[in-house]
Amino acid sequence: MIGLSMTAYPGRNLDGLGEWLEKAEELGFEVVELVSEWPHFLNRDNRRDYLELLESHSLRVTIHAPFSDLNIGSLNGRIRRVSIEILGETLRVASLLGAINVTVHPGHCSPVSRRYRGDYNMTHRASLMELEKLAEEHGVSVGVENMPNFPILDAQTPERLAELLEGINLGVTFDVGHLNTTTRDFEGFLRIFRGRIVSVHLHDNSGKLDEHLPPGDGTVPWKRVLPELPDVPKVLEVSSLADAARGVSYLRDIGGL
Repeated sequence: MIGLSMTAYPGRNLDGLGEWLEKAEELGFEVVELVSEWPHFLNRDNRRDYLELLESHSLRVTIHAPFSDLNIGSLNGRIRRVSIEILGETLRVASLLGAINVTVHPGHCSPVSRRYRGDYNMTHRASLMELEKLAEEHGVSVGVENMPNFPILDAQTPERLAELLEGINLGVTFDVGHLNTTTRDFEGFLRIFRGRIVSVHLHDNSGKLDEHLPPGDGTVPWKRVLPELPDVPKVLEVSSLADAARGVSYLRDIGGL
């Protein structure tokens, strides 16, 4: 299944979302990724608004959980607790919407967590264990996403993500564009997580910055990567419908979809 993320939706409210969903369907997308970030936070209060819009379309749903200002690896217990509560609410809503899966970001580093690395790792993994229990409670598949090259971000390599998730029953969201800014070891990532990947994010970049360009506009070796991807929802995370149209056209032209 090929999907389109709401990163390509320009509206600051939901007034134009129905029309946008129609255009996404016309482009051949089968899945929409609802991104629970400002100004489109997804919660118990507005879930019926989303549900009414989605019921008018045939698109399946995945959800990207909130990530800005959240940190499940925080050594500040109050910040960590609120972060888990918000993610827990997202999982509850995802269950009510019948979402295929939910993507979550791992925790990220701070000056204090860099100094007290052992405490940070223990806290981070404890949060992931809590998410494992919440995912089971709500019957929702969760994928923890690999991160791009950026100083404070964790899980930039498959080895580090595997270390964080060892012994924890959570899936993985494979962000191809993110990996292109770090190790570019696409085969290694797939080898480590082959049976664990629940979703794939597709976008391109120059290899240095997380630019979220349409596939084909950067340096990702798509002809090599696409045939190896597992049969899970593959979501374009680009900035506009025009970029989505160009990106999905490129992927179809090279026989990747």
